[in-house]
Amino acid sequence: MDAEEIYQRRIASRFAAFDQDGNGYIDREDFYTAATRLLAEFGVPYRSDRGQALSNGAEAFWQGMAGIADVDGDQRVTREEFVGGALKRLRDNPHGFAEIARPFVRAVLAVAEGTVPGVERALVVLGVDPHTASLTAESLDAAGAGRVDEEEAVAAFGRYFITQEPEAP
Repeated sequence: MDAEEIYQRRIASRFAAFDQDGNGYIDREDFYTAATRLLAEFGVPYRSDRGQALSNGAEAFWQGMAGIADVDGDQRVTREEFVGGALKRLRDNPHGFAEIARPFVRAVLAVAEGTVPGVERALVVLGVDPHTASLTAESLDAAGAGRVDEEEAVAAFGRYFITQEPEAP
């Protein structure tokens, strides 16, 4: 398997993180589901400022995702569209993908109160296994103060998708 095939497989594996309902495509409902789960986990009302920010961030993220990958315009992103769109656009603008997630990342940090334990909980709610969520949240505490920096979180999000190194077996 060459580096290109490894990279394609890595991007394809990220698809499941977005397909919240497991129906084989990513759509607006997946982003709504993720936001709803986060609000429930943290007891944040939908109609609060943080709830609205999360809802708006999820919508902005969906719109950005659809703009990048929904080739046929059907408001659903298939695995093939995700891989194809991600590969082309990540190479064209590697930081752009992370930037479309910024409003959502910012809102998640607000809901999780920006703490390492809160971010860890949020990651688990979003489907990250608990061990990886713990390591990730801790790694985002650049200053060692128990808080997660937005810039580092956005950068880490981008690295998660654009790194070309194969994952460990």
